[in-house]
Amino acid sequence: MGTQNGTVALPRALPRKLKVVAAKRVISISALLTSSLEEIVRRESGYESAIRRALARARKGYDLGTGGHLRIQRGELHER
Repeated sequence: MGTQNGTVALPRALPRKLKVVAAKRVISISALLTSSLEEIVRRESGYESAIRRALARARKGYDLGTGGHLRIQRGELHER
């Protein structure tokens, strides 16, 4: 996989903190940021996929065992 350089503006204290976190994991800051950004993209695409599946199921509908025919009238449901 190829790479592409980019510029990111970070708050002044953040690069120092990133160095510490990356050192604890024995990876570079670049690898740390790459893995974090990939996780965000993975979660987001998983969410989008779940929405598409849910909408497809909703469009298809669910079998409620009525065969598409109601056997009770609305008024009967609300009688007290």
